[in-house]
Amino acid sequence: MEDKIFKMDEVSEHNKQEDCWVVIHGKVFNVTNFLDEHPGGSKVIMQYAGKDGTPGFEPFHNTDVLELLPPSARLGKIDPSTLPKESAEDKKKRIDEEEKKKREEEEKSQKPTANWINQLPNNNQPAIPFVKPPIEQMLNIMDFEFVARQMMKKEGWGYYSSGGDDEITLRENRSAFQRIWLKPRVMVDVSEIDMKTTMLGTPVSIPLYITATALGKLADPEGEVVLTRAARAENIVQMCPTLASNSLDEMLAARHPDQTQWYQLYVNKNRELSEKIVKRAEAGGMTALFVTVDAPQLGRREKDMRNKFEASAPDVQKKKGEEVNRNKGTARAISTFIDPSLSWKDMKWINGMTKMAIVLKGVQTGEDAILAYQHGAKGIVLSNHGGRQLDTARSGIEILPEVTEALRRVGAEGKMEIFVDGGIRRGSDIFKAIALGATGVGIGRPALYAMAAYGQAGVERAIQLLKEELEMCMRLMGTPTIKDIKRDMVAIDSLHLHFVPSPKDYLMSKIYEPMSLAKL
Repeated sequence: MEDKIFKMDEVSEHNKQEDCWVVIHGKVFNVTNFLDEHPGGSKVIMQYAGKDGTPGFEPFHNTDVLELLPPSARLGKIDPSTLPKESAEDKKKRIDEEEKKKREEEEKSQKPTANWINQLPNNNQPAIPFVKPPIEQMLNIMDFEFVARQMMKKEGWGYYSSGGDDEITLRENRSAFQRIWLKPRVMVDVSEIDMKTTMLGTPVSIPLYITATALGKLADPEGEVVLTRAARAENIVQMCPTLASNSLDEMLAARHPDQTQWYQLYVNKNRELSEKIVKRAEAGGMTALFVTVDAPQLGRREKDMRNKFEASAPDVQKKKGEEVNRNKGTARAISTFIDPSLSWKDMKWINGMTKMAIVLKGVQTGEDAILAYQHGAKGIVLSNHGGRQLDTARSGIEILPEVTEALRRVGAEGKMEIFVDGGIRRGSDIFKAIALGATGVGIGRPALYAMAAYGQAGVERAIQLLKEELEMCMRLMGTPTIKDIKRDMVAIDSLHLHFVPSPKDYLMSKIYEPMSLAKL
């Protein structure tokens, strides 16, 4: 059945809160039911109600996400001859505005920028101009986070930095590593340190990968392709996200022929769409499929939700008497397509639709690790979604000893690769994870913050710092190679005790933005 063709004057009639159509890349969409779910608030869409919304859509989203909208929202195509013609004057104005914006972005890294952090509620300190330090002054991963916090727009920072509910798990992900103590061996020849290893058949320079994170263009106008290039430069693997700002084709095109990429999948309620995207990823050369299993619904991330609420002005609220839905932020808005019915019985379908290695991302117990092995998974990621899902869930590093012991009991030790993400900020964190049985670890926010602060050079610098720290840790621990890192080199007596005195993390405490209450 052919798509219906609409004229622009017909589309322009649907320009109200209760009846909103937009044109994006030549296609007509009814977004009325999506207004309250839009990541930036409904006001952003209403600017394009009854109009061509491509200019507002293109800087942040890829065309793949349009396929995630329900069929009822996809109305047809626009007759291109009816689109308003851009006058020479309007074209010049648009180009001037784009060039002005580009200059401002370029100058942003050189000139003082408004420090919105000091303008947060309950902070009476005056705004202090911020001058971005040279990249050479970045000495640890937290430095990048500090710079990114100053550089990013409030909405982008709120989305990246937010955690679920009270953000206890968000903070615990970091704290858990600091309850693991090292037991160095001495009198070992450590003149040469070799950090190379293999993950899912791919040789890498360090047991580290960039994990999947959504909406990369909130950090950098180029989006996830920046991470692609940086991963290749440092010889690590990039996991490409379902909810990327770049399209799958763009991320594949940015890949070097000798580079390995993995694909992260949120299973769609429309299974045919999931199969289609998986086949595209496999045909493009991706070697592993990481199926997210900890997100039948995305968590309540209140920093993100407050930003979304503030972005919606009174003039775009619903009609009188109707309830305004303010319970969703960027995270929940972009995830309405995720299938909450996904279960173990679907593993047969997952294994059958691709030859890529299947890895389950979001395993959090030894029992589920065993089930993953029994259902044919080649690997698992111990993860709580960066502390963004179920608050007070345990950290991936705390779960790791439980998982390795569970697999040992059923004779599956070493038969399935185990990855950990969440809270990795030091090279010693990588060491601790390897010692406890992990194949490798993933970083998400650190890569995004480095990209927001310094682009590709920042991501490469962040990875290099982790390499330098891991090399030092391995040398001081008496482990010349990754295979020399053993379980008895770490003490985990306090790991499972969540409320015990532990060393204060001064770097995190200076950067962490406490949650705020509702404003009048």
